[in-house]
Amino acid sequence: MSVEYKVYRPKRILNKHKRPDHWFWTRYTAHPYIGCQHGCEYCYWRESKYCPYPDPEDFSRLIKVKINAPELLRKELSKVPVGVVGLGDYQPAEFRYRLSRQMLQVCLDLGFPVFVLEKSHNVLQDLELITAINDRARAVVSFSIIATPESPHYEHLKGFEPAVPMPPRRFEAMEQFAEAGILTGTSFMPILPGIYDDNENLKAVVRWTRDHGGAFVLAGGLTLSDKQKAYFLQQLARICPEKVPFYEHFYPQGSYGPPRSYWNRLGQKVAELCQKYGLSDRIPRPIIRGEKRAVNKRIAEHLAIKTYRLELAGERGYRIWAYRKAAWALDELEQDVRLIYERMGVKGLESIPSLGKKLAREVEQQIHREASERRSSAKCIETSERV
Repeated sequence: MSVEYKVYRPKRILNKHKRPDHWFWTRYTAHPYIGCQHGCEYCYWRESKYCPYPDPEDFSRLIKVKINAPELLRKELSKVPVGVVGLGDYQPAEFRYRLSRQMLQVCLDLGFPVFVLEKSHNVLQDLELITAINDRARAVVSFSIIATPESPHYEHLKGFEPAVPMPPRRFEAMEQFAEAGILTGTSFMPILPGIYDDNENLKAVVRWTRDHGGAFVLAGGLTLSDKQKAYFLQQLARICPEKVPFYEHFYPQGSYGPPRSYWNRLGQKVAELCQKYGLSDRIPRPIIRGEKRAVNKRIAEHLAIKTYRLELAGERGYRIWAYRKAAWALDELEQDVRLIYERMGVKGLESIPSLGKKLAREVEQQIHREASERRSSAKCIETSERV
């Protein structure tokens, strides 16, 4: 398939979010290309709100190149607080323009941590640069993988991911990042219902991640909307025609996805498998060494994980939102939460927006836990120095 590159100079590059995302922990994202030559048939970027092309097929054959992306990123990052930046786009266009590499260099120069979500093993070409970022700030590299050769439907994967390196190459790249000391793992998304959601494939993805040095498996489901839905069903009829009636029933008119209960069960299965193989089903939060509000961020991480657990358990919405808003409040708190607690005790914690009595007690427990872990760490260092 022929691909056309269209070079242009946008006026801005950085997407700034009100607060860190609780999936990838990104505060900012920046994309050097619009469109993707990998051409994954299920990609949500073909939705009308994301895709700039009337024809969803153009998403993989017309690539818009933001040629001034590195300069814009340097300018815009220099004006915002340090936070995790979502970067990386190692589709074939990167071999020609090298914009992802230049943007990573900007983050290294300015001391910003990065999160890279990648479909290709070609991200290895910048392993040294990402390692340097990890040494100065933090870096996380997550590989998007939805099946292993053990899947009963593995033969269909090339149909769904026509221009993507096969999973074994991605797992090999994961292992090299792990050996370099980079936090890495699998973004197991989107899991295709009725195709890659069987127990055999779920178990294999988690096990392969463990065997290749990954620390986490983050699971997510397939969403289908407007022209993306029509496009996907058309491709599904080509790849797995027997699955079309199932998808038409599972994704009824006007819906964005299957019932929430289905995703909850799927998330619980992945969580159980991760526990079995010694992995996390959430991405550990990258926190810069010496971060003044590190405790705030770690407690916010605890509350965000609790939010996810409540969602999987099918808890009532008000409980889920209570934890979510509490996590946001800790993320947005300018003062070290420990100082508030030292001066005013639990009453001080209750004065923080969105906490209240019950959640203030939970934050208090986390403060004590953080203090205990610091004391244990200090003792370990002291013992090691004596030896």
